[in-house]
Amino acid sequence: MADSEASGAVPLGALERALHAARALVLADLAAGDAADADVVSMVEDSVAHRRWWVEQWPQGAEYVAGLVAQDVQDALLERYGRWPLCPVCRTHEPHVLDVRPELGPDPHWVCHETGVQVAPVGDLGTVPGHGTGTPSA
Repeated sequence: MADSEASGAVPLGALERALHAARALVLADLAAGDAADADVVSMVEDSVAHRRWWVEQWPQGAEYVAGLVAQDVQDALLERYGRWPLCPVCRTHEPHVLDVRPELGPDPHWVCHETGVQVAPVGDLGTVPGHGTGTPSA
């Protein structure tokens, strides 16, 4: 048995695949809303770097990385620019953001917290009719 398997560590290839997949999914969602400017992409890179350390500490969390990176970027955008991604489903409510659900789990989805509607998997906002939130808004 390899040392990384015996210690419970994620093999380097699996770790990198999880991180690259998370990066790609979040960038796809940002691009779908025309929000993938260079400084926003830097936020994604910062999150991926932070989550690399996190997964090295907790290898079983590798399957949760995509949702965590999405949440990290959402939080960073809120602090700097405003809310992202806005819910494309609700037409009668005040504009509001989608939440990542589960907060810590595999197969993360964007969910409308107002209606409970599962809008799209993280990475698939571009397939949602009416999505195109553009630059985050306050």
